[in-house]
Amino acid sequence: VQLQASGGGLVQAGGSLRLSCAASGRTFSSYVMAWFRQAPGKEREFVAAIRWSAGSTYYGDSVKGRFTISRDKAKNTVYLQMVSLKPEDTAVYYCAARPYVVIHTTPRSYEYWGQGTQVTVSS
Repeated sequence: VQLQASGGGLVQAGGSLRLSCAASGRTFSSYVMAWFRQAPGKEREFVAAIRWSAGSTYYGDSVKGRFTISRDKAKNTVYLQMVSLKPEDTAVYYCAARPYVVIHTTPRSYEYWGQGTQVTVSS
């Protein structure tokens, strides 16, 4: 499984960004795809996850109501739409995948990782 994250950048507080994660190498029907983030000096934090087949989603408390995870089956791509961004959202964002249908929020539960994309929110 290969995951390629993109879409990060510099944005002002209150702005929006959309991250993409292009997935390849498998059929993902039984997978959960997720986004995590890691700020300097902090542990990797769960952001959002989606069941590839059913499309059901789950969010971390800090992003509920502001971030939306989705997937495009035809493009094998997962998206993270981020609005109302805050300086505390600044981090490297990683996409991840696990070959099970149960959503987990811990990084060690995910077997496959993308390379990360930097999101910086200025105040």
